[in-house]
Amino acid sequence: MIPAEAFLSALQTEQVQFFAGVPDSLLKELCACFSDTLATGQHVIAANEGGAIGLAIGHYLATHQPALVYMQNSGLGNVVNPIASLADPQVYGIPMLLVIGWRGELNAQGEQIHDEPQHVKQGQITLSQLDVLGLPYQVMADDIQAAHAQIKTLLQQAETRQGPVALVVRKQSFAPYKAVKTSTAPASALADKLPALHSREHMIEQIVSALPEDAAVVATTGMASRELFELRKAQQAGHGRDFLTVGGMGHASQIACGIALAQPDRQVVCIDGDGALLMHMGSLTISAQQANLLHIVLNNGAHDSVGGQPTVAAQLTLAEIASAAGYAQVYSVSGTESLNTALQQALASGKSSFIEVLCRKGARADLGRPTRTPAQNKQDFMQFLTEVEYA
Repeated sequence: MIPAEAFLSALQTEQVQFFAGVPDSLLKELCACFSDTLATGQHVIAANEGGAIGLAIGHYLATHQPALVYMQNSGLGNVVNPIASLADPQVYGIPMLLVIGWRGELNAQGEQIHDEPQHVKQGQITLSQLDVLGLPYQVMADDIQAAHAQIKTLLQQAETRQGPVALVVRKQSFAPYKAVKTSTAPASALADKLPALHSREHMIEQIVSALPEDAAVVATTGMASRELFELRKAQQAGHGRDFLTVGGMGHASQIACGIALAQPDRQVVCIDGDGALLMHMGSLTISAQQANLLHIVLNNGAHDSVGGQPTVAAQLTLAEIASAAGYAQVYSVSGTESLNTALQQALASGKSSFIEVLCRKGARADLGRPTRTPAQNKQDFMQFLTEVEYA
């Protein structure tokens, strides 16, 4: 495995001085090193991967130096437009280095290494996507000398072709990283202000207990869906009422909105995360128009499912943003009592509602994963929407 510090040193030796991206569990050691080591203004955790490409374009225009953009391979869909329409050599020609975590990777024999269902297809097509985009790429070596040589070669290709190149990273490529300084990341803002915050799982339990039996629930990707599944399992309540958006980060609210539009007399609830909301925040303006939609955002100021890297949501009042986007009722709560009050008022209002729930980072060590497949989840949920009458 490669030490993250050595990898960063190799990049800096090759004059890479700006880093932007969306955190990935395969790259969490590298992301931690960036956050711990780089000066303010050198490293930006972007709202989404396409935005990170934009930051890299701006950096190159201002400095003549290629930037590094990191992401999980699931984020390649978000970069297709800015790469093909802006950074490509046939358009503006912007050199940059993409570092891509390869979830659902294929081994040397072309066999897929086991991963979660949402990574199966993406893992199979990752290298093909890079081929279609015309991006030169290499799969990263497992020692720093070889990886440094790859970085140097790829950056030379980027300058020669005047366009992006990519380094694809397999699982467990980076050694564990130990911070060398006390973090001053914005994610600490919530803990500093409200040290007694409840866990996300506790708040999800409170939310579910307040919902009517016929309410349809859409949960965002990551820990929230896992915790909701475990809660229903513990209560032996079945899983038909819940659609678990195990992939497609940032799209849960629009899935919920689509259901609400199709069944306007049913209460639809979206359980979202702060990182997911930031990724496609413009969607708020659409879901805010739907009177039977309750949008709940669990804000812990972190990308909790991929390493706990900070989001700017720790510094924002998301309820104020939701109000400006058009939600009729907005709340920001931090305790059980205030959450229950907000839920009762929102459910009784008959208007589009948004509840920001401040909670703390982290999950219990024994948190499991859904044991039903996405296809089974879809079938159960569609049956629930068809058979269960709503008020």
